[in-house]
Amino acid sequence: MIRFSGVSHRFGEREVLKPFSLELAERRIAVIGANGSGKSTFVRLVNGLLVPTTGSVSVDGLNTKGDGKEVRGKVGFVFQNPDNQIVYPVVEEDLAFGLKNRKLPKDEIARKVEAGLARFGLSHLAKEQTHRLSGGEKQMLAIAGVTILEPQIIIFDEPTTLLDLRNKRRVARVISGLDEMAIVVTHDLDLIADFDRALVFDEGGLVFDGKPHDATRHYESLMG
Repeated sequence: MIRFSGVSHRFGEREVLKPFSLELAERRIAVIGANGSGKSTFVRLVNGLLVPTTGSVSVDGLNTKGDGKEVRGKVGFVFQNPDNQIVYPVVEEDLAFGLKNRKLPKDEIARKVEAGLARFGLSHLAKEQTHRLSGGEKQMLAIAGVTILEPQIIIFDEPTTLLDLRNKRRVARVISGLDEMAIVVTHDLDLIADFDRALVFDEGGLVFDGKPHDATRHYESLMG
């Protein structure tokens, strides 16, 4: 359960999120809206990348202000550009990075890395230089790097924006098949058609909360 209680957010004097309260528990949740509508700020509040100016955000009862480290252990974040997440030059080394920070035994790290590579179709690229990967392969590596840490919730910030149609579909299949709760910020309205719930943001306000089909119609009406 993710709970927003009287939350708003400002950057200096500019209010980027107007006050709202909300509870999220569905398995697949979409977040849509125009650029600058507040949706990226909204999802960054979930795992404590940002803390609210007013109100509180909690994940399974953990407050993002006081329990940020614990919250980030529960909430993974996949950024729009995978280059922002890939830090090591070799695929298998990059996938092992987060596990090494947790000081796991070497044999356990090796086992988890092997499983993570296989899960996302990257086994044949284990020894490959990360900078040589295609955009789709990089996105799979970024997703693998998050899921290998076993979060309960994964946030995707516009995960298909930089991809061609084949890789967009690949990412869609991955999100659909996840056991973890997924919150997806996107402009790709086809991606969210079978989601459980969709939120629409406009000019810093949460203006619609409902089924994806209805949310899409509401969003399109806002866009004229």
